Amino acid sequence: MNTPKFVEIIEVGPRDGIQNEKVMIPTESKIELVNLLSTTGIKRMEVTSFVSPKHVPQMADSEEVFNNIQKDNGVQQMALIPNLRGYQIAEEIGVNDIALFVAASETFNNKNVRMSIAESISQLSNVVERAKEQEKFIRFDISTAFYCPFEGYVPMENVLRVVDLLESFSVDEIVLCDTVGRANPKQVFELFSTVLDKSPKAKITAHFHDTYGLSKANALAALQAGIASFDTSIGGLGGCPFAPGAAGNDSTEDFVFMLHEMGIETGIDLSKLMECVELIKSFTDRDLTGHLHKIKNIKL
Repeated sequence: MNTPKFVEIIEVGPRDGIQNEKVMIPTESKIELVNLLSTTGIKRMEVTSFVSPKHVPQMADSEEVFNNIQKDNGVQQMALIPNLRGYQIAEEIGVNDIALFVAASETFNNKNVRMSIAESISQLSNVVERAKEQEKFIRFDISTAFYCPFEGYVPMENVLRVVDLLESFSVDEIVLCDTVGRANPKQVFELFSTVLDKSPKAKITAHFHDTYGLSKANALAALQAGIASFDTSIGGLGGCPFAPGAAGNDSTEDFVFMLHEMGIETGIDLSKLMECVELIKSFTDRDLTGHLHKIKNIKL
């Protein structure tokens, strides 16, 4: 089996995971989660987002969260930015690493940000230009890269067109997202192989949801295609407020366990990840989709 020897994990639980929770999570709990995750060996994390609190109430305290999490701990702390106003807020409070997003599906992009794909990219190109002038790290998510909850299957050429546009911006990282968890391993292998064969300048990362129980199979297909960077969410928290039926992200602890069992290094302490899962249990009332926490007397 052709797989990388080392895989980088980008923890998105504090942002993508928490944003869809129905019960409001206290600000201090979010801060505690970010700080505890930072002790596990994870080196990159989406810690919050500067989106409209009207549409994503869980992120209403984003400034307070970012201002109070521990800094200078060797962890890249990224914030999701929807538009120029969000960037201005991030700029004011000293965010150095930003994540932007656009969909590969016109309908999803319109429902998410009320703009066409072309309009989104045009607006965000100004953010990219400003961020590059300030030497900030720029990650760009392409949501619905495989399937759209409104249009169905998303043709590969639609995704490649967006990848090419983002490449022209010279962004640092492009994330291909299975927003609704409907991708299959064949589709995943073909898309990631094609993107890598095009020799993109940006780093390519995979982002899977487990709606149909295929996240691990899809991750394995991405690994075999040559991807060595994955978004995951502690406890399997997640979902998208704008994607009906989307389940949680691939569970960080389960994915790390799988990689370690395969002899693939991550630099992450699995026992400390499980401490983070226990912390999550204290402030959410829903069943976590991860599997490890359900196993009694687990041997890690």
